[in-house]
Amino acid sequence: MKSISRQLILAGITIIGTIIACSNVKNDASAETTKNITSTVKTTTKKPAQATSEAFKKYWYAGEAELTSFELEQARYGEIHKGKAVLIYVTEDFNPEKQVKADQQRSNNVSILKLNATKKFYTGIYPYSIMSSTFYPVANNQHAIKVTSSMQEWCGHVFTQLNNRSEFNVQSYSYFESESDQKFSVEKAILEDELWTKLRIDPTQLPVGTQQIIPAFEVLRMKHIPLKTYKASATLTTSGATSTYTINYPKLNRKLSINFNTSFPHDITGWTEISTSGYGNSAKTLTTKATRIKQLKSPYWSKNSVKDSVLRKELRL
Repeated sequence: MKSISRQLILAGITIIGTIIACSNVKNDASAETTKNITSTVKTTTKKPAQATSEAFKKYWYAGEAELTSFELEQARYGEIHKGKAVLIYVTEDFNPEKQVKADQQRSNNVSILKLNATKKFYTGIYPYSIMSSTFYPVANNQHAIKVTSSMQEWCGHVFTQLNNRSEFNVQSYSYFESESDQKFSVEKAILEDELWTKLRIDPTQLPVGTQQIIPAFEVLRMKHIPLKTYKASATLTTSGATSTYTINYPKLNRKLSINFNTSFPHDITGWTEISTSGYGNSAKTLTTKATRIKQLKSPYWSKNSVKDSVLRKELRL
């Protein structure tokens, strides 16, 4: 089906803003083009589905999620702030039409590996809470079907949602007037957010070399830059039991390195992100760092009683 869209030009609006200090909203944000979108799913030819091994099925279809906690050193406002990060990976049946978790079995459901990535840290007196959700097909033969990201702190909150249809349809909401409510579309491209899940399915299929990549939604918010592709170089290196996937964005002065176990299930042991943090004269090149604390498998959705809080202690959260 063809996508139906109406283009609306809004001068002086940045496509995706970041949560910055309440008094730090930029007034000279560059004008960007946005489009109101009403779209239906477009049938396209996909690559053949990647076969899953017995080890993969045993690990990911056992009715449990993989929970991994990390000590976090987060760069923000030109300083390093300590906090916690958690990666929650779980397989789910996904409704490809509504692009939500399926409530019932259907023949067209898509098996996805979902990543909920969370960060919590404090900047001075007030807290930050960040969460990104990526819904990536286990078939490993198309882009993420959906990506959402939200960020909350005492000034307010923002939210971004991308739906993979005939194009990438994006909705963006912010408490800043200059960013306001936006709907627009972008051509399909590699999503940094999806690479964290693609890595877990088959790291040998990660894109390497010079690429055009849409950075993580969290980064777009933090850096107050438009949601679009940026030129990047990607490398995959292996040193014994540990492998590292690195994405370098020269224009953004940003380099992300994800460390993971070479052998299946390719679990992530930590990451670093070297980037500029702060504004004006206070801007510095700092390193955000996450170091693994604990990993466990659990059907966490059923662990909601007071007695189950022992699991938080086990994760040191």
